[in-house]
Amino acid sequence: MRKAIITFSIILYAVVVPFLEINTTHVFNPDWTPHVRIHEVWQLITNSGIGLLCLWMVWVKKETKISAILSLLITGGFLLAYILQNFYGGSMKYLDGSEKTLFGINIGVLGFGAAFLLLLTIIYSDIKSWTTNSSL
Repeated sequence: MRKAIITFSIILYAVVVPFLEINTTHVFNPDWTPHVRIHEVWQLITNSGIGLLCLWMVWVKKETKISAILSLLITGGFLLAYILQNFYGGSMKYLDGSEKTLFGINIGVLGFGAAFLLLLTIIYSDIKSWTTNSSL
């Protein structure tokens, strides 16, 4: 189950996000400055590269702890950016005022929120097993 949870979160940030952002709303947005675009492409490449590393660690090396932590940092980083958006003038709305939502919730918050909570359960169970095993 832990491999499936980690893989789900990796697919969100390493595959789905680039799919949703390599278009005119993000990477090729004519209203974005070149400087903003380079940061966007850098983030997409970095997160996808980390995702590939995590998939290799989970499925080849059978190492889930570090993959879960890295995935938690990426999904949590998005959630923190979302929470802080008013502080720096960010928004999940497009320039036309629209927003991708599901059940009235932004799809990024919904997907990364679910992944973050699932990853937290994995890490919590690891910490719980470490403390239980160390007290023996």
